[in-house]
Amino acid sequence: MADEIDLTGDGSVLKTIVRHAKADAVAPTEDLPLVDVHYEGILAETGDVFDTTREDNTVFSFEVGKGAVIKAWDIALRTMKVGEIAKITCKPDYAYGSAGSPPDIPPEATLIFEVELISCNPRKGSSLGSVSEERARLEELKKQREIASATKEEEKKKREEAKAAAAARIQAKLDSKKGKGKGKGK
Repeated sequence: MADEIDLTGDGSVLKTIVRHAKADAVAPTEDLPLVDVHYEGILAETGDVFDTTREDNTVFSFEVGKGAVIKAWDIALRTMKVGEIAKITCKPDYAYGSAGSPPDIPPEATLIFEVELISCNPRKGSSLGSVSEERARLEELKKQREIASATKEEEKKKREEAKAAAAARIQAKLDSKKGKGKGKGK
């Protein structure tokens, strides 16, 4: 497993890179503060998933550094590059604190997020152009995610078929060995 990186220096926000971005990938900057992410949020204590964008293949967008998300995300996303997937462990003070976020997140909960940084973009109106261009960009992003999801499902199906075929071959060998032991063989 990759090394944990202590982003706050006190263990309150820990990051483990699950998948590295390409070397030339972009990161959030002052010029590209709007990010699109996929994520899955897990309660550290129970392992229960409390929120995810993966089930319905949605994209969550926000501006880094503006307090639109929990503190841990503002800190961690600044360290990520497009294409990177990271596990971010957040102590309560950097998540929802003593209030929690009922009903899904109890008070003083440590949270674990697996976050994939999909894209970094300029602020609305900066240089992206019209609303229709933004919609087209999001639609294209959605199509890309759907294709990737379909590919993953197909790969999973092929692996399951290969496992079933291997199990059938093993069972056939075992059955033939049982038959030889009883004198029913060749």
